[in-house]
Amino acid sequence: MPAKRRFLDVGGWLLTILTLVCAAIWFFPLYWAVVTSLKTDDETVRQGINLLPESLNFNGYAFVIQNSDLPYWYVNSIITSVSVTVLAVFMAACTGYAISQLNFPGRKALWYLILASFMVPISALIVNHFIVIAGVKLLNTHAGIVLPMLITPVTVIVYKQFFDSVPREYREAAVIDGSNEFQLLFRIFLPMNWGITTALAIITFIGAWNSFLWPFLAAQDEKMMTVTVGITAVQDTFGVAYGRVLAGAVLAGLPVALAYLIFQKRVTQAITLSAGIKG
Repeated sequence: MPAKRRFLDVGGWLLTILTLVCAAIWFFPLYWAVVTSLKTDDETVRQGINLLPESLNFNGYAFVIQNSDLPYWYVNSIITSVSVTVLAVFMAACTGYAISQLNFPGRKALWYLILASFMVPISALIVNHFIVIAGVKLLNTHAGIVLPMLITPVTVIVYKQFFDSVPREYREAAVIDGSNEFQLLFRIFLPMNWGITTALAIITFIGAWNSFLWPFLAAQDEKMMTVTVGITAVQDTFGVAYGRVLAGAVLAGLPVALAYLIFQKRVTQAITLSAGIKG
């Protein structure tokens, strides 16, 4: 075997081993959370490292479900995440189409504004969001939680790029047939990019479900909290009951984990698109 071939084989094995080690390091906290949630309170504070529970104990899950507002939190998270996904993707598609295909005064200025807003972290706008939402009396409402989360410039940028790639002949043929702009968008441009829309919708849903800072500030009533905010209340209530706390955390992350497993290819595609824009 040539020396170069042997070197490549050894390098491949080393990269594989490194990848497995990194994957194990990443996966272990998730594994430990699930295992700890299945332990009794005595096991969780016992000295030593026990990688498996002595017996499967679901009391933590039962306690969280029976002694918290978890059903309300799930409903709030579903309402918030679905609303953010539908509205944000719809608005981004319309905006991306307008910037890509229409000529109107201020088009370039709007495009540069969207590009500039992409560089501003959302956390830097939290104070302004709070002042505005409080000023219009929308704190502690679903609308107050949803509205500031609709700012998704990366989605607009992705749509604009893909609409730019659609051949002009499709638009010209549809215009000759008498199609208006909404028909062009929803019957031609979006159907040609359903894969992109699906990927962006999934990643937007996951991001909205996992959002913590703004829902934490906007939801003042415990029954208006989303599940990611509610589990912090569980932690405060349960104190050092680690099994119960982690049971709440597992229940909070379960829908997103299932969504990722089901739509893994679409999620990966959306992350690749976002990374391409950021690059």
